[in-house]
Amino acid sequence: MDGTTGVKDQSPAVFIAGRSVGSGHPCFVIAELGANHNGDVSLALALVRAAHAAGADCVKFQKRNVDVCIPPEQRHVLRETPWGEVMPYIEYRRRLEFGQKEYDAIAAECARLGILWSASVWDEDSVEFLRPYRTPFVKIGSPSLTDDALLRAARTLGVPVILSTGMSTLEQIDHAVEVLRRDDLILLHCRSVYPCPPEALGLRTVDTLRERYRVPAGFSGHETGLWTTLAAAARGAAVVERHFTMNRAMAGTDHAASVEPQGFAKLVQQIRRVESAMGDGRIGVIDAERGPMARLRRIG
Repeated sequence: MDGTTGVKDQSPAVFIAGRSVGSGHPCFVIAELGANHNGDVSLALALVRAAHAAGADCVKFQKRNVDVCIPPEQRHVLRETPWGEVMPYIEYRRRLEFGQKEYDAIAAECARLGILWSASVWDEDSVEFLRPYRTPFVKIGSPSLTDDALLRAARTLGVPVILSTGMSTLEQIDHAVEVLRRDDLILLHCRSVYPCPPEALGLRTVDTLRERYRVPAGFSGHETGLWTTLAAAARGAAVVERHFTMNRAMAGTDHAASVEPQGFAKLVQQIRRVESAMGDGRIGVIDAERGPMARLRRIG
């Protein structure tokens, strides 16, 4: 049994920036900023600062080449946007994308604060974009789990890969793990529903991933509320990831399924309290019990 969660340790830890992530180690908490910056680097930096203040271990963005990732049939579909305009979907996605100038500012702010950052990559061009930043890991989102070329490209970065497994069959996950290999791999259970009702979350799947693939497993949540993510951490999730926003009422893709700074800080605090309550699994009388034992036990 491991000392933090009480879950049988069947997988080696993965090291992220010198930190052990896996069974028996503190949960690695990711604030998924995604596109909740609405294309505004000032808002992105404010989100970074708020996530750091809330106790997140890492902030994560998303990077894509929209000309590669947006299917032709979706490119000209009109979309309402956070800026009060209606525009073709591909133009909306272009306005959300950050380039080198914005990511340089993000990297500098994260370095100043001492918080880790990375990004989900959606295509091979984005892998190359991320390479000079030497992020401590790279994320592959659930939509890309079946993209073998992207999985192989991500491995060329030479850092751990975190893979979400939403909307995937067991056979598809088996294949993705075969392509990626198990070294320096973390799998996240995920339901690709925004927001996801609690009864659909299937938190025991975290155990299934850990036991089947012998790698650290965690949970990427799109639900509302905090208790389900706390439950995943208590069950032994090595990583938890929640979308992070300044205001859930903001216009934009993921705000409604995100957590605001105060709630995120509460979640991190609760996870750390649960970890401290787990103990090491050994049975015996602790010092704090000796006084009550002397008063209450009649025999022995």
